[in-house]
Amino acid sequence: MTSASVLKEGSRHILLAAGGVVMILPFAWMIATSLEAGGFRNYADAWREVPFGTYFMNTFIVTGLTVAGVVVTSALAAYAFATMEFRGKSALFLLFLSTMMVPQPVYLAPSYVILARLGWVDTFMALIVPWTANVFSIFLLRQHFRTIPRSLYEAAKLDGCSDFMYLWRIVLPLSRSVLVTVILFDVISSWNSFMWPLVVTNSENMRVLQVGLSYFNQEQASNYPILMAASTFCTLPLLLLFVLAQRQIVSSYSRSGLKD
Repeated sequence: MTSASVLKEGSRHILLAAGGVVMILPFAWMIATSLEAGGFRNYADAWREVPFGTYFMNTFIVTGLTVAGVVVTSALAAYAFATMEFRGKSALFLLFLSTMMVPQPVYLAPSYVILARLGWVDTFMALIVPWTANVFSIFLLRQHFRTIPRSLYEAAKLDGCSDFMYLWRIVLPLSRSVLVTVILFDVISSWNSFMWPLVVTNSENMRVLQVGLSYFNQEQASNYPILMAASTFCTLPLLLLFVLAQRQIVSSYSRSGLKD
């Protein structure tokens, strides 16, 4: 390796390390602040101030069921767009993609009216059902499904395999890395959802974590150690999930024989 290559590689690592430090600083400040004037007692005090246990349970339920719905609907829709032939497929797919450009405030009011007529306001149905389909997840899976050789599909059909069994036994096992990515993105999106749960829920026992944390911030506006303690244990599950997901993505790429 030449000196120029060593210098280039070293500069790249230095830049990456500097970027990592910049991203870690806010979390380090949050944890350090949460331990001021009381230490770990701040975490216990924050937990007792409001029913964070209920907020966590609601968030786990909403996130788990939403992500499960997204995986099912996205896999089926992506398979149809990637493998099956039907009239208007390209136009319909472009129509799906165009909905990603519509900001949430545009459809917030009409969506609330629909939920009110269905009697779903302040229920888990309102928090889960509208988000069990995700256009970006469909797009991501569809792009990956299209890279799977067509010969596998033809061979499966010759063996009498149905479309559903081909999807279940061949396509999805070959797409584990992409599925992990889809699940990670949707977990983060659902966990951090604030505006929608704020609008469609009224009672305290239906609040999810971000809404409950917002009300807690209003009550403890001047008590920074308590606020940072609550923010820390609300963020910690996502950080742990991200670490575990990174390992799974690398492992999935290795098993599937794909390269970066």
